Amino acid sequence: MKRESVKPIALERVKKLFKEAQAVFKQDPKQADRYVQMARKIAMKANLKIPKNLQKRFCKHCYRFLVPGTNCRVRTKEGKVIYYCQNCKKYMRFIIK
Repeated sequence: MKRESVKPIALERVKKLFKEAQAVFKQDPKQADRYVQMARKIAMKANLKIPKNLQKRFCKHCYRFLVPGTNCRVRTKEGKVIYYCQNCKKYMRFIIK
């Protein structure tokens, strides 16, 4: 199969895995983290960027699935949204346009 024909399928699977991670997070956070790892692997294999709205759903440092208010703190400051992962104690900054 050509690389270009794989990208739409990979994107669909990544979206589905994030949806599953959201659904299963309350019962089993470790399984949600595993879904994020699988989604990242699929995206890397297909050389595909994870969509912006999903990039904010996992920690860039420890790759944990983030749920604001549960294992992630969200603040706004000086035109940025700042995510603080309570697992690895690191920050992620996203610019607000």
